[in-house]
Amino acid sequence: MQPSPESLERERVLALLQRHGWNATSFQTLESDFRYWFHGDDACVAYVDTGAAWVAAGAPLAPAERLADTARAFVEAAAAQGRRACFFGTEARFSRQYRCATLLIGEQPVWDPSRWADVLRSSRSLREQLRRARAKGVIARAVSPAELEDASGPLRQKVEGVIARWASSRPMALMGFLVQLEPFSFPRERRYFVAEAGGAVVGFLSAVPVYARRGLFLEDLLRDPAAPNGTAELLVDQAMRTAAAEGCAYVTLGLAPLAGPVASGLRAARRLGARLYDFRGLYAFKAKLRPGRWEPIDLAVPPGGHGLLAIHDVLAAFARGGLLRFGVATLLRGPAVVFELLGVLLVPWTALLALAPAARWFPSPAVKWAWVAFDVGLALAMLRLSRRPSPSLLLLLATLVTCDAALTLLQAVLFNAPRVRGALDAAIVAVAVAAPTVAALLLWSARLHAPARRARADGARGGRRVSPSRGAAASRTSP
Repeated sequence: MQPSPESLERERVLALLQRHGWNATSFQTLESDFRYWFHGDDACVAYVDTGAAWVAAGAPLAPAERLADTARAFVEAAAAQGRRACFFGTEARFSRQYRCATLLIGEQPVWDPSRWADVLRSSRSLREQLRRARAKGVIARAVSPAELEDASGPLRQKVEGVIARWASSRPMALMGFLVQLEPFSFPRERRYFVAEAGGAVVGFLSAVPVYARRGLFLEDLLRDPAAPNGTAELLVDQAMRTAAAEGCAYVTLGLAPLAGPVASGLRAARRLGARLYDFRGLYAFKAKLRPGRWEPIDLAVPPGGHGLLAIHDVLAAFARGGLLRFGVATLLRGPAVVFELLGVLLVPWTALLALAPAARWFPSPAVKWAWVAFDVGLALAMLRLSRRPSPSLLLLLATLVTCDAALTLLQAVLFNAPRVRGALDAAIVAVAVAAPTVAALLLWSARLHAPARRARADGARGGRRVSPSRGAAASRTSP
C-alpha cells in the first residue's frame, strides 16, 4: 500500500526535526492539525491556518543560522495569501536572531535528569507523594511502543479508557493546535509510561524527543479521575529515571501558561479565567517538582503586526478556528462558572418580574409572585451548586428548569401571545421562553458530564487535589 501524500510530508518533517528540532514544541508539529510551509530543502514552518492568520508552532525547523531568513519568508508567504502571521511558543534563541516584538506568555520548567535524585532528596513533600501512591498499590513502568501500537490490544484499550475519562472530566472543551491528544502517532519515536494499580491503568505518560537538545518533553501526562494521589508524580519519577539512564541532558514538562511576569492584560485574563483553567495550580504542580530553571516562552509578533490581533489568532488556533463554537462546547460541559452565571443573571430577571404589572404580563397576581418566589429559590440554588457540586441538586434543578420552560411556553402561547402589542412585547415574550429553555439544555448537558467530574473529586479526597492532564508547551498539563 502506497503511503499517502500527507504521510510522506510528515516523514519529511520528521527528518527535519531529527536535524533541527530544538524547541520543546518541535515534535508536536507532526500532529494532524498542522500544515507545512517549506523553505528550500532544509527548512520548514509548521502552522495552523485560522482563516485570518497563519499561526506557527514555535520557531521554524531550520539550521540556527537560517531561523531569521525562514521566518521572514514565512511571514511574506502568509501576507501573499491575505493572512497575518505570528509564532507561538518561541524561546530566546529565536528572538535573538529574528527582530520582532515578543510577548511573554508563560514559563516552562526544565530539569537535568541526571540530578533527579538530588531533587528527591531535597523535597520531603515529593517523596511523600511517591510514598502515598506506592502505598495504594500504584506501580509506574516504561512500556515499549509495540505494546501500544495495536489499537485492539489490552494495554492500549486500558490507556484509551484513561484518556476518555480524563477528557470527559475537563471543564473546558478539548482544544487543538499544540494541545490535541494524539499520543500514538510516530510511536517508535516516543517513550511511554503507565501507572497501574490492581491490574487497572490509572495513569499514562507519553514523552517525545527534543532531538537537538538530547532531551525529552513529557507531553501527555494523564491520570484517571479516580487515581490515587501521587500517580502523576510517580509517572514523572519513572520518566526522569529513564531519561537519566538514556543520557538525556534536558527534560521539560512544557509551558505553565501565564506564569511569570506577564503583561497586566494577561494577568487579568489569568484571574478571569481561573474558574475554567487553574493556572496557579498548574504552575504549583510543576514548581513542586523542583525544576533546575524556568525558561520564558513568548508569542513572537512580526514587524508591522499587532499584539492583540496575534493573541486573538492564537486563541482561534487553539479553538480550531471557531471561538464561538468552542465557547458553546465549553458551556455545554457545565463548568461551575455556568451555574454561577445562571444564578447571577436570575437576579436582575427576578427584579424585573417583581416590577412588571401583573395584569399585563401574568394571568393573575398570584401567578406573578409564584414565579418571583420560584426564581429567587432557583438563583440561590444555582449559586450554591457553583460552589459545592451536588449530583442530586443538579438533577433537581435540571428537572425544575425544564418544567419552568414548559410552563413558560404554555403561558406565552395561551396568555401572552394574544396580548402582544408590538415588536418590544414580542421580544420580551421570546426572551422569557428562550431563557429557561437554554438553561435547561445547559443543566442537562452538565448532568451528562457530572459522573466524570464526580469521579475526579472522589479521587482527590484524602489529600490536596492535583490532577495534571497534559504537559505541553501549550499547557497540556492542567490541574
